[in-house]
Amino acid sequence: MKKQFIIIMGLASLLTLLAACGGGAPAGDNLSETTADTTGSTQFQMDAWADNWFAAYLGEDLIVEDSVSITTERSFNAESVTFNADYPLELNFILKDFKENDTGLEYIGANNQQMGDGGFIMQLTDLSTGNVVGVTSSDFACTVIHEAPLDKSCESESNPVAGSGACDFIDLGEPDGWKASGFDDSGWTATTVHSAADVDPKQGYDEISWDSSADIIWGPDLETDNTILCRVTINQ
Repeated sequence: MKKQFIIIMGLASLLTLLAACGGGAPAGDNLSETTADTTGSTQFQMDAWADNWFAAYLGEDLIVEDSVSITTERSFNAESVTFNADYPLELNFILKDFKENDTGLEYIGANNQQMGDGGFIMQLTDLSTGNVVGVTSSDFACTVIHEAPLDKSCESESNPVAGSGACDFIDLGEPDGWKASGFDDSGWTATTVHSAADVDPKQGYDEISWDSSADIIWGPDLETDNTILCRVTINQ
């Protein structure tokens, strides 16, 4: 009877441990792998990491969205998606840094109230050849559509109010038709390459073997540029 009791208690402890670990999912797994339902003669793999969130489109069709919601603070993870397409590929991206509201701040009211900072890196591999055919770089056309705060002194406000004083913001919204093939992005010149030292990429970033030509990009200001749209065409 005593032996049965020990076995039962041991099983209970094991079940409790598995529940605490998310059903046995490996700890530190910050890479999500998915397959998009697209058509085309060539299979591709896109690897991407964002601080904090991104969505990627093939033309106007969504192929992958960050699996961790933008409402999650410190959502550092990477995404790897396979999909089919034909050259040339017209890729469109929405990039967002976490913010609690239009002040552009996070941890509002806490001792560590601050502006967040962003960063995005992507590489595209043609699986028929194994070659990397596209990477984030200064060749991307990007524009900032949400900027806040317009005065960085907002970060130290005891009661920051969006749209008031130092905490004013710009929210342009997404321009009509920006994912369309013929959209004119010649004025989208906000694309800025940032060093890994400045962005300090975490977690899922290290689960991908990045091509040496892949840059981390964002708008000109890592702290106040909160939402960015980017476009790129990948030719064969």
